[in-house]
Amino acid sequence: MRAFEGFMKGIDLGGWLSQCGNNYNETHYSTFITEKDIETIAGWGADHVRLPIDYNILETEEGEFLESGFAHVDDCIRWCKKHGLKVVLDLHKTRGFVFDDESYVSFFEEKPLQDQFVDLWLEMNRRYGDMHDMLVFELLNEITSASMTEKWNEIADRTIKAIREKNKDIRIIIGGIYNNSITGLSFLRAPQDENIVFTFHCYSPMIFTHQNAYWVAKMPRGYQLNYPGTAADYRKASFDVFGEDYDGEFAEYREEMMNEKFFEHIFQPAIQVAEKYNVPLYCGEYGVIDHATPEDTVKWYRDIHAALDKYQIARSAWSYKKMDFGISDERLAGVLPEIIQCL
Repeated sequence: MRAFEGFMKGIDLGGWLSQCGNNYNETHYSTFITEKDIETIAGWGADHVRLPIDYNILETEEGEFLESGFAHVDDCIRWCKKHGLKVVLDLHKTRGFVFDDESYVSFFEEKPLQDQFVDLWLEMNRRYGDMHDMLVFELLNEITSASMTEKWNEIADRTIKAIREKNKDIRIIIGGIYNNSITGLSFLRAPQDENIVFTFHCYSPMIFTHQNAYWVAKMPRGYQLNYPGTAADYRKASFDVFGEDYDGEFAEYREEMMNEKFFEHIFQPAIQVAEKYNVPLYCGEYGVIDHATPEDTVKWYRDIHAALDKYQIARSAWSYKKMDFGISDERLAGVLPEIIQCL
């Protein structure tokens, strides 16, 4: 498979222009991330940032573009250019679909919403498409249900074709179902051209990276787990917590211990798809919740990076600050140099 050159070591800017909670306002946009943060990330040795953006920051419900929202995207790109970073523009939520509310899926059924999606990407291309040496488009974050598979393939194909009528050179990232899972890649159609990149997210093993996460179904409050451990213990813990929803992260994993071999194992389906189509791979999100100990977080980062490095998979860590996964948060201050070394 080909490498995703220029995007090998990235940091997500989650919570700035996406998933803002009650802070969809100019005060938040102007203070959550500043040029100083971009300078810091560049100083860590990263080569890019992934910028999640919710549609409502860039347009009204009627599809009228908001210059105030685009101004913050402009700022990010300008700061990154100044400090030598590239940018992934990730549309994190679109009108009619959000990845964290499975009841909000009208996007996949209503053509006007799909038209608005295409129009937004054409506007992004109009504004930023000539920056193809430093900027990449990521169509939509974390498609959820398998029932959306063919609809998503059709919408993605349509959007890519519309962009390609204007721009042959911009690279476009696309992920599959089950929240950009590795398994979801096998349901994507063959890439239309050589400037397509396939993405997946990796929060495995979920029982560790999302311990005590309030938004994870069946996760007990106060649950804690150390890393590493034996595969048998992790397999049992996952089944005990998730039961019928246990997703088989450990299926066919034969090693005794949890280590870099686990990540090499779970990456195999993604590598097979990438080799089949000779398409670059991008792990757009990975990280550990702030309920894990700093010491265990470092161990997990070392193992996943060993596997990412082995297969030369490009990546972006979730997330720079806060969002329950913040790398720069005070809780990780004592181990930050070790995490940066992994990155």
